[in-house]
Amino acid sequence: MAISEPEPMRPPMSKADYVYGVLLDEIRTARIPGGTALRAGEVARRLGVSVTPVREALRRLEKDRLIRYETHHGATVVDLGDEALEEFYGLRAVVEGLGARLAAARITPEELAGLRDLHAAMARDAGQGRYDALGEQSRRFHLRLVEIGGPAFLGAHARAVLDSFPVPASASLWLDPDQVGLQLEAHERVLDALEAGDGETAERVMIDHIRQAGDHRRHH
Repeated sequence: MAISEPEPMRPPMSKADYVYGVLLDEIRTARIPGGTALRAGEVARRLGVSVTPVREALRRLEKDRLIRYETHHGATVVDLGDEALEEFYGLRAVVEGLGARLAAARITPEELAGLRDLHAAMARDAGQGRYDALGEQSRRFHLRLVEIGGPAFLGAHARAVLDSFPVPASASLWLDPDQVGLQLEAHERVLDALEAGDGETAERVMIDHIRQAGDHRRHH
């Protein structure tokens, strides 16, 4: 009787990693809005950890430029304005547009099929009115595509950029039924360009897609 190899042991998540992950998600989705003071003791009590891992997580968030330390106030979530918003979407357009162009030359049939499966799942959810699921699915679609195009550098940069600017759930264009069809159509056009190996079209469609998202965010 053959004995199967044991699965490799995975190191447990540290408490600092846990706190960082929770706070990053809460800031990224604007559940903790800009301008909010983060008291280490309060965060520690809420998350059931000691103050030490909270302080470590806050230092990482400061390095990510998501919080800053102010005299007499401690750690405060950065409140970003319209200029930062414009820069954010401009940077996304450059990084993800380049990722789409490179992916057109590198994507495998299996990778393309995976992206099409994700797109099909989004279309099903949209057809059933499950708009609240689309924002996170779109994030996965974009990150997966850029990681295919630029596995050495671009994928990590795209993830860092997406994590650097809070997006309130109410500001997601995927909650607007009038926008959903347009955005899914853009994804479909990118996929068609990838299948055709047309990097120029993939880049142009991706850039227009992200700029439209930025325009929507500025007006909501």
